[in-house]
Amino acid sequence: MTQPLLDVSPLEAALQRFADARDWNGFHTPRNLVLALTGEVGELAELFQWLTDEQAARIAADPATARAVRDELADVLMYLVRLSSVLGVDLDAAVREKFIANGVKYPPLPGR
Repeated sequence: MTQPLLDVSPLEAALQRFADARDWNGFHTPRNLVLALTGEVGELAELFQWLTDEQAARIAADPATARAVRDELADVLMYLVRLSSVLGVDLDAAVREKFIANGVKYPPLPGR
């Protein structure tokens, strides 16, 4: 077996323990998780709204916005991993398959 591109199993287990401890499993339906994920992506997008490309490129290094960027990226990742867990989707396998499909759809430029 090849080395995983993505190993979210520790995070997946931690999120399950977190949900179990709060009795949240009944609320963590695929629909609810997709809506929560969408909300978090919106909060991340809001941080970039109205910035120039140059400002956006530096947003994570700016002390005034770095913490918010990290928090929103973490929220997006956690909801994505939780959703994949609830749906029984192996994210590593999904990423590998999509990477291969993208390689076929978008072949490398000549000489690269």
